Amino acid sequence: MTSPLIPGPLNAVTDVAGLRVGHADDAALASGVTVVLFDQPAIASVDVRGGGPGVRETELLAPERTVQRIDALCLSGGSVFGLDAASGVTA
Repeated sequence: MTSPLIPGPLNAVTDVAGLRVGHADDAALASGVTVVLFDQPAIASVDVRGGGPGVRETELLAPERTVQRIDALCLSGGSVFGLDAASGVTA
């Protein structure tokens, strides 16, 4: 029998050891971006669904590609502005 999952003190992704989370937003634009930074490179995978997904660099996570670990995740909207958020993260 497995033990029940017990949420951390904030019941948030920031409760996970080894993760740091940053967020920036503009309330006037109703826009924002969140970055999850791993203390150690992490194994990652992706499942892209939908008719018009807005993604960047996800093909690098396919098993036959050379990227085996990631340092961070950038979560943003899928519009051209959301996709461009990754440019700021990269810089």
